Amino acid sequence: MGKTRGFEIAGRRIGEDEQPFVIAEMSGNHNQSLECALEIVEAAAKTGAHALKIQTYTPDTMTLDLDEREFHISDSKSLWKGTSLYKLYGQAHTPWQWHKPIFDRAKDFGMIAFSTPFDDTAVDFLESLDVPCYKIASFENTDLPLIRRVASTGKPLIISTGMASVAELDESVRAARGAGCKDLVLLKCTSTYPATPENTNIRTIPHLRDLFGCEVGLSDHTMGVGVSVASVALGATVIEKHFTLNRANGGVDSSFSMEPSEMAQLVVETTRAWQSLGAVRYGPTEAEKGSIQFRRSLYIVRDLKVGDTLTRDTIRAIRPGHGLPTKYLEVFLGKTINRDIPRGTALHWDLLN
Repeated sequence: MGKTRGFEIAGRRIGEDEQPFVIAEMSGNHNQSLECALEIVEAAAKTGAHALKIQTYTPDTMTLDLDEREFHISDSKSLWKGTSLYKLYGQAHTPWQWHKPIFDRAKDFGMIAFSTPFDDTAVDFLESLDVPCYKIASFENTDLPLIRRVASTGKPLIISTGMASVAELDESVRAARGAGCKDLVLLKCTSTYPATPENTNIRTIPHLRDLFGCEVGLSDHTMGVGVSVASVALGATVIEKHFTLNRANGGVDSSFSMEPSEMAQLVVETTRAWQSLGAVRYGPTEAEKGSIQFRRSLYIVRDLKVGDTLTRDTIRAIRPGHGLPTKYLEVFLGKTINRDIPRGTALHWDLLN
C-alpha cells in the first residue's frame, strides 16, 4: 500500500500519520429548525468529531416540481417511498440563510465546517462564506462540470465513490486534478440507506489509494462503529457518518444516523485503531521490557549439595525469568553442581563443575 503525502484542511492535518479525521454529516436531520441545527453542531463538537458537514441546494436546483413517473419515489425498499423527489429535497435541504450561523457555531466550538454543493450557484454561495474544503456526493461523482467548478477553487476536495466504476472514478479524478485540485480524498461509499456491512467492501480502500495516489476514507452508512474502525486498519484517514441528536426525533436521514454517544465512541475507537497500527516490528517494545522477567526460565527446585547431579526432579522451567532460557534444559541434565544451592535459585552457567 503506497503512502500518500497528506495535506491540511483549515490547519488540521489529514494523512496516515494523523488521527482519523471524523466528519459529522448533519444532512436534513435538523427537521427544518435552525435551533435544532445549532444544537446538532454543539452536540457533534462535544463528541470530539473534527468537522461538521451540511448540504447546499434547494429543491429547484435538484429536480423538477413533479410527483409522477420517475419524479415519484415508488421503490418499496426506499426510506422515502411515497413522496416526490421535490418534496423530499424541500424537507431535507438546509436553508441558505442558515449556513453562516451554522458555520459560525461550528467555529465557536473549534470544528471545521463545510458543505456539499450540488450546482454552480451553491459553489458561488459557499465561496462567499470562504469554506475551507468541499465534498462531492456519490450521486454527483460523475458530474464532471460540477467537479471542475469545485476543483477550480483550489481547495481540498472530498469525493464519495458510491456506485462509480473504476473508469468513472478515473474520469472524476482527472477532471478534479486537471481543474486545479491538489488535495484529494476519495471516500469508499455504498449508496444505500442504511448500508449493510456485507455490502461495504472496505478492502477497496487500499486499492483506491494505490490506483489514484490520494488520501482515502469511508463514507459509512452502516449502523454502529465496526465498519469504520475496520476501515482505519485498511488505511482510511477520513471517516464520515450521518449525525442526529436522537433517531427517535425522525428526519429524512435519522434512521441511519449516529446519536451523540455513538459518535463519541466512533471518535475514540477509530483513534485507538489508528494508534494500534504502528509499524512492522518484532521483539519487546519499551512497554514490554518490564514483562520479560515473567517468562519461564530454569530454576533449582530442591535444596542441593555440591557434587549433586541435576535431574528433571531438581530443575524445572518456571516463572519468573531470571534463570537461563528453558531451551537449555537438556544441556543441564546429568551435570553436577559446584556448590550448595538452596531451592529457588535461578540456574546459571557458573553453577556447573
